[in-house]
Amino acid sequence: MTYRIAPSILSADFARLGDEFKNVIAAGVDWIHFDVMDNHYVPNLSFGPMICSALRPHAKTADGVAVPIDVHLMVQPVDALAAAFAEAGADFISFHPDASGHVHRSIQAIKAQGCKAGLVFNPAQPLDVLDWVIEDIDLILIMSVNPGFGGQGFIESSLRKIEDVRRRITASGKDIRLEVDGGIKVDNIRRVADAGADTFVAGSAIFGKPDYKAVVDAMRAALAAS
Repeated sequence: MTYRIAPSILSADFARLGDEFKNVIAAGVDWIHFDVMDNHYVPNLSFGPMICSALRPHAKTADGVAVPIDVHLMVQPVDALAAAFAEAGADFISFHPDASGHVHRSIQAIKAQGCKAGLVFNPAQPLDVLDWVIEDIDLILIMSVNPGFGGQGFIESSLRKIEDVRRRITASGKDIRLEVDGGIKVDNIRRVADAGADTFVAGSAIFGKPDYKAVVDAMRAALAAS
């Protein structure tokens, strides 16, 4: 399985975002994760599409290879802001199904903009909507903390949900990324992978340390362990 590490810039130094992008990409990460919060759907306010647009030119390796921008919308309603982030250069756009009046329509609107579409599930949220749309999505994001703030501890019951989603993906026969966000650290990333995840969002676990590469390398070593 190919694993992806996606640092969340919610935990980056906002006064130095361009440099933070370059430094974390130099450390060897695979994606950059944007936690977009609206102070309504979640009790916090982060950043909008202008920040994404400004940082898009920085999302590339030293060799000029583009690094995907992974946008997690914690907003309500979804469609207008999804379109704005697509225009700003996002590659993946995921949203919470309960934040959309018409989930299938929102998925199709994201894909019509040329982006890959994903659904996000909170810790206590059922997965029933996947019965109807799993054929249409490219990514499923499981929240292993309650959305709205960085630095929270991993909710252990999320492992059962990750296992359930992996079974659904396998049954669908589709190539769908299974991403997990919340409390991911070096000491638990292997267990999360064993449950079925292949993409890992880490905020303070990376940006909260002085040596980004050391953390990313340690995560990769843990993922490579049998």
